[in-house]
Amino acid sequence: MGETRIDLLHLLEDLRDAYPWSLEETIVTEIVANALDSGATSVALSLDSAAGTLTVVDDGKGMSRQALSRYHDLASTSKRRGRSIGFAGVGIKLGLLVADDVVTETRRKRTHLATSWRLSSRKRAPWRWIDPPGMVDNDGTSVRLYLTNSLSQLLDPGFVRGVLLRHFQPILDPDFDEILRPFYPEGVRFAVDGRPLHRTAPEPGRAEVCIRIGRQRKLSGAGYLVRDAGVRDAGLRGEEESGIAVSTLGKVIKRGWDWLGLSPADASGVSGLIEVPQLAEVLTLNKADFVRSGQKGATFLAYRKAVQQAVAAQLAEWGDAMESSASRRPRTRSLERDLQSVLADLSDTFPLLATLVASRAGGQRRLHLGKSDSDRPGIALGAGLGSERSPASEGSAPADGEASGEDAGSPTTKEERQASSPPGAALPEGRGRKAPVQLGLAIRFEHRPDDGDLGRLVESTVWVNEAHPAYRRAVATRSEGYHLALTVAMALAPLAAEPAYLHGFVTSFLARWGEAAKTGSQ
Repeated sequence: MGETRIDLLHLLEDLRDAYPWSLEETIVTEIVANALDSGATSVALSLDSAAGTLTVVDDGKGMSRQALSRYHDLASTSKRRGRSIGFAGVGIKLGLLVADDVVTETRRKRTHLATSWRLSSRKRAPWRWIDPPGMVDNDGTSVRLYLTNSLSQLLDPGFVRGVLLRHFQPILDPDFDEILRPFYPEGVRFAVDGRPLHRTAPEPGRAEVCIRIGRQRKLSGAGYLVRDAGVRDAGLRGEEESGIAVSTLGKVIKRGWDWLGLSPADASGVSGLIEVPQLAEVLTLNKADFVRSGQKGATFLAYRKAVQQAVAAQLAEWGDAMESSASRRPRTRSLERDLQSVLADLSDTFPLLATLVASRAGGQRRLHLGKSDSDRPGIALGAGLGSERSPASEGSAPADGEASGEDAGSPTTKEERQASSPPGAALPEGRGRKAPVQLGLAIRFEHRPDDGDLGRLVESTVWVNEAHPAYRRAVATRSEGYHLALTVAMALAPLAAEPAYLHGFVTSFLARWGEAAKTGSQ
């Protein structure tokens, strides 16, 4: 009988590379995230340059003997998805790459245990029970890394403080206390080398942003925008920290404008932070991004649309218009008009497509996350803003959706719209002709000669690969329309259907697109 062997060093290095930050930043972030998942109200980090150690002590619920034993198994976890922001103790496990020894001590009621762990070779990481060194006085867990490099950033108090400020900013901001109180009723206190991290004072000129899904009275998210990025706290400055940040359960997941799918005319002059606790349910396995496909992807797109709408409204109030669509390619407009009816029709069979169909501002369209209303609760969506910028195409601009008629299910008069809106929500006065339904999906082009795919879905934009030989052949034979339809179908398939039904989705999409031509849509 054979046996599966694991190259632990290679596995840990791959896990390290899955995070967008440095290894040291990932270790600090994930150790603290796991402390918060354990219900900690206090997290203290101590750095000892002489001994070359980093020690993190929390006052969480601690671990049982069985849990501490399993904690040494890679990817083993007892956490429930949607209620945590740390992944399987990965911070400590990545610590094996930078430490000669990792000592973990935990107390839980009358259980008081400790282990010593190290990476002895590429394929072996032995651990053993040891006498508790006395790092934990009450219930809680302590981790001590005996660092290999005496010049490691993990021994720099300024670096550690900066990591906490960047990644756990909502917990240190009083403006987020209300939305985070159900998860941290007593708050969370951080300290580095005995010096507490003081709570940040609100920046001048903050504009409050409230996120509501559908007609819910309760806030689904909250945050703020700041018009002048220069007034932000010194610890949060830098090009990589610009734009809108999104956090869940107090941990910042993404920053910038790309994830949001819109950008003001002067993106460098606007920053902000949005906290949406429910997004914890759609975090990727390493908790460093959001799932973008399947039902979890639909949930993410629904919340993203709500954030888009709130941010766009504030930008409009400031008079900071979004980038124009002057560089839009005229050849996609007829296809986008067809797509509106195609997606609307297919959303009955493939409900997750509803995340890409949006109604006019002030209206509501219900997103079905199951086969029927009785199977799963729906999420009401606001206006879609399907605008994106390709990282591979500098200067490309987002699009405004194409008009194609009104949503039959939306209120038509000011009184009806006011009655159907959430209590306390101020609707804009009507100005002339009613705005028609807009499509939340856009088509853009990019040049990716090394990519074998026809195109890709980024947020709510399909990026068509102009460098693909099939696209060049389509241009030469004047069959661009079919090529674009096929590209859109293949890009949307992973979002719309499970892997076993991808072919069925593509076939249904192309059939409905062909029928649209017969009815004179083209």
